[in-house]
Amino acid sequence: MNNEYQNPIDALFDDENCDPIILFNEKGEEIAFEQIALIPINEKTYAILAPVKPIEGLGENEGLVFSIELNEEINQEYLMLVTDEKIIDDVFKIYDDLIDSQE
Repeated sequence: MNNEYQNPIDALFDDENCDPIILFNEKGEEIAFEQIALIPINEKTYAILAPVKPIEGLGENEGLVFSIELNEEINQEYLMLVTDEKIIDDVFKIYDDLIDSQE
C-alpha cells in the first residue's frame, strides 16, 4: 500500500485499485476497508465496505453502508456512514439480488 492516502472516492471508482479504502473515525484513527460493492439507488450511490481488521460491534463477515455525499461549499465528495435501517436494507437487497443473478 502507498504511504500516501488516495482520496476514498477516487479509490472506490478506480477499477485498478487493489489497496484498502482508508477512512478516519471521529477520533482521527485510521480504519482500512475492503470495497465490496457500489450500489446506485435513484440518484445516489452507496458503497458497501468491510473493515480489514475487526471493529467492535460488527460481525466478522459484515459490511457497512456509506453514502457518497457532496460538500457543496468546497465542491468535494465524501463518504458518510448510513444509519437509516431502511436504506441499509435496500442497499443490501440490491447487492444480494446482484450476487444471486451472477450465480
